[in-house]
Amino acid sequence: MDMNSFSPMMPTSPLSMINQIKFEDEPDLKDLFITVDEPESHVTTIETFITYRIITKTSRGEFDSSEFEVRRRYQDFLWLKGKLEEAHPTLIIPPLPEKFIVKGMVERFNDDFIETRRKALHKFLNRIADHPTLTFNEDFKIFLTAQAWELSSHKKQGPGLLSRMGQTVRAVASSMRGVKNRPEEFMEMNNFIELFSQKINLIDKISQRIYKEEREYFDEMKEYGPIHILWSASEEDLVDTLKDVAGCIDRCCKATEKRMSGLSEALLPVVHEYVLYSEMLMGVMKRRDQIQAELDSKVEALTYKKTDTDLLPEEIGKLEDKVECANNALKADWERWKQNMQNDIKLAFTDMAEENIHYYEQCLATWESFLTSQTNLHLEETSEDKP
Repeated sequence: MDMNSFSPMMPTSPLSMINQIKFEDEPDLKDLFITVDEPESHVTTIETFITYRIITKTSRGEFDSSEFEVRRRYQDFLWLKGKLEEAHPTLIIPPLPEKFIVKGMVERFNDDFIETRRKALHKFLNRIADHPTLTFNEDFKIFLTAQAWELSSHKKQGPGLLSRMGQTVRAVASSMRGVKNRPEEFMEMNNFIELFSQKINLIDKISQRIYKEEREYFDEMKEYGPIHILWSASEEDLVDTLKDVAGCIDRCCKATEKRMSGLSEALLPVVHEYVLYSEMLMGVMKRRDQIQAELDSKVEALTYKKTDTDLLPEEIGKLEDKVECANNALKADWERWKQNMQNDIKLAFTDMAEENIHYYEQCLATWESFLTSQTNLHLEETSEDKP
């Protein structure tokens, strides 16, 4: 039996089941469904690492089967991202979650961290699958279908060390020369990226701080309610009032926990993903400029006859085509990315607004019920005091 094939006996996660339903019910709308789930820890004498199960379901003819299952570690995702950037230097490749996180925030193999990374890796692959160009990349297909030893063998077929060093040297040289005449539309694009990066980084920083403060508030709230219960044991005349307060605090505490969950699952990941996108966009602009800088240097060499000019016109022609292709690819992807970004940000803030409304309505209703009960209690006591 092909170990890549999906078996009915394979344990299926809820996420895999959802993709299975989509695959069966919407075959004409989408032909590639990817699920990242089942993180698994591996311990060797050298290192400890996590692998993730990747299930792919497809109706595409270029795939040997309609269903595949493989396991991949973070390094494999990094390899895929690098290959996509190499093949499509001016397309906007979806960002990967960071390899390391801020020290002291959470342990590297903490369950919450692993789950957060799993979700980010799942989104990474599905964004590639939804991209009109990246989805048909051969390395992407190999990533989704090849067994571990096949993927390892494929990785070794890349350019050699000297070739990679040569590419790096040329890239550094081009970046140092800079671009003399960057087209106006790319100047505007670069300005947008710089401003976007500043704003989204600030929103990310503040959002993370708000979440941390909410967590501290929630921890205090959990201790606050039981204190009223303890107090009621020594205050016979306030028993009902104190217990009602404790009940209200408990309900508000649960509402706060639900609100925090919505914040951590809906808003924070979206904002942080676009922080990473801003870094990716800067890299894309840099690669575009390097391609143009290489053309500029050849034109300059021809103008001043700094080198053998026999082959330069042909090289310049090829570079002009390369620059045109790079520019067109970036312009098309830029509009697509902006539309997706705007939709994602609007949805994230709309969801946050709904969460906040629901939270405050719950808390308001809770304390209003307390006031009503206290008013009724006061009326009962007043009527009992009357002769």
